[in-house]
Amino acid sequence: MGILYNSTRGGEKGVTASQAILKGLADDGGLFMPDSFPTLDKTPEELSKMTYQETAYEVMKLFLTDFTEEELKHCINGAYDSKFDTEDIAKLTYLVDEAYYLELYHGKTIAFKDMALSILPYLMTTAAKKNHADKEIVILTATSGDTGKAAMAGFADVPGTRIIVFYPNGGVSRVQELQMLTQKGDNTAVVGIDGNFDDAQSGVKNIFNDRAFGEKLAAAGFQLSSANSINIGRLIPQVVYYVYAYAKMLADEGIKSGEKINICVPTGNFGNILAAYIAKQIGLPVGKLICASNDNKVLYDFFTTGTYDRNRDFILTSSPSMDILISSNLERLIYLSCDCDCAKTAELMKELSETGKYTVTDSMREKMSDFIGGYASQEENAAEIHRVAETGYVIDTHTGVASCVYQQYRKRTGDRTKTVIASTASPYKFARAVMCAILGDGEKDKDDFELIDDLHNFSKVEEPQAIAEIRNAEIRHNRKCTPQNMEETVAEILGM
Repeated sequence: MGILYNSTRGGEKGVTASQAILKGLADDGGLFMPDSFPTLDKTPEELSKMTYQETAYEVMKLFLTDFTEEELKHCINGAYDSKFDTEDIAKLTYLVDEAYYLELYHGKTIAFKDMALSILPYLMTTAAKKNHADKEIVILTATSGDTGKAAMAGFADVPGTRIIVFYPNGGVSRVQELQMLTQKGDNTAVVGIDGNFDDAQSGVKNIFNDRAFGEKLAAAGFQLSSANSINIGRLIPQVVYYVYAYAKMLADEGIKSGEKINICVPTGNFGNILAAYIAKQIGLPVGKLICASNDNKVLYDFFTTGTYDRNRDFILTSSPSMDILISSNLERLIYLSCDCDCAKTAELMKELSETGKYTVTDSMREKMSDFIGGYASQEENAAEIHRVAETGYVIDTHTGVASCVYQQYRKRTGDRTKTVIASTASPYKFARAVMCAILGDGEKDKDDFELIDDLHNFSKVEEPQAIAEIRNAEIRHNRKCTPQNMEETVAEILGM
């Protein structure tokens, strides 16, 4: 039968990978999880001789077991091609202090979301054919800055699909906003909401959970799905790059076969670090998973105390993709840590939605002991970007958080394990904050494109195509709405 998928809240069981990808979210509001973890069937030595595309096949075939080899290779080869500006797809740069920066931003929209969102449209259209879907798929997504653009770039003009993205108006960088507002494609729509990312994410989940609206959509010939990391089709491709990074370190003789590495990830919605945890579950030699937060340190507090509490001020920072207080993918770790007890998971999620918090048991905390939390303030993040820039290497504000938390962890514990730091976006996406950190407040009064020029002059790294494209691009999207009328906005966009 291969791997099947169950909802974390127990309402759906035995769903195939293609069905889970098509649905995005389970009917009971839960997230799909595999019924067991497979094991990598290639040795690290074998993997070390493989390309990114070959590695992707070896990892994804374990989870997407109802896709044929031909289907999966078609999806992989269509996704990981010349739209990435490096042949490696994910590039590994070693600096000092046992730190390897895994550059996940060489795709079309210069953020790590491209790694999974380049393949999701292929997986979804293949899944639609496999399941004889007769409705137009409407991708509904909330973004804290990067998912929206990467999802639209992936789904633009893909037949049989529409995509609607909600983002927090004023809560993303200007480059992130321009990337979304200038997106081409007759099937794309972008809406700025008067609220923060959590409002956008909760609104999208409410639309998914509204049965009556779902029936109206179906009657009009539409079916909802998601491109957020709540979709298992987003999460599995993210496991690939951790396996690839380990194999690359082995090929470059940075580690010996079987040697454990740590992985440090700047974390908001918890999907990227969960993918690293899944890589460990399938056999990758991983020690600690260092979960790096910014001033919205809800995950740091959770791993420190065992209580998840979103009842706090929402802070807008220079790392906006992490400005999140409800980390959706944490539900998957909660489910695993209570031995896949759906009733317990559903109870804790109900508590979160009703009171804004929950506390896990000691035995659950013990099962999460692979994770270590840390956080970096705005000032610490800027100082770390400055420190790393002195080596001649420039990192963005999210990577800065992870790099800073890694340095704190190293000093605190004395752990000298070689560590992969997920570098999640090009510094060009956050040129203002990056250049202010490197050159000081004198940069503050410059416009965004002047700062991009300064970054180019300082870093000697070529300006990415994604930036060149938005310099004079036409603004194509200007919708706004409140969190309360998101559903009406979707109906209006779909002409219902």
